[in-house]
Amino acid sequence: MTEIYATNTAGPLLLGQAFLPLLKKAAQRSPGSGMSCSKAAIVNISSIGGSITCLYAWSEMQVTSYRCSKAALNMLTKCQSLAYKELGILCVALHPGWVQTDLGSSGGHTPPVTVDTSVKGMLKVISSISEKDTGTFLDWEGKIVPW
Repeated sequence: MTEIYATNTAGPLLLGQAFLPLLKKAAQRSPGSGMSCSKAAIVNISSIGGSITCLYAWSEMQVTSYRCSKAALNMLTKCQSLAYKELGILCVALHPGWVQTDLGSSGGHTPPVTVDTSVKGMLKVISSISEKDTGTFLDWEGKIVPW
């Protein structure tokens, strides 16, 4: 569990802290008002597996350490959104879908989403989010994921 938290929760925290000076500059120097990914943003790659409300695919994959680390990442995202709002930095958690990767395909299951479809979807979502979305948990199709 400690190793998974280091990757999925502490890593994004430290990365956000390391880039904070650059994100502040970007937000201050960007024209216009409001927040967007074209100005300054932290997009944490989460998972519906971290949703406490929706225990997606529990019967197929319990993966408790992974789920807990992603739930903690979701809380980190919410905290970042509150802490950085006044700085003009947008913060969201983004679920890429159940994707056909080594991790997604473990346990003998074939995920429904291809890497290409997931990436195209996430890029579309990232390009369209704005201030109203800061602090939210979205999926690769732009739908709100319950905490």
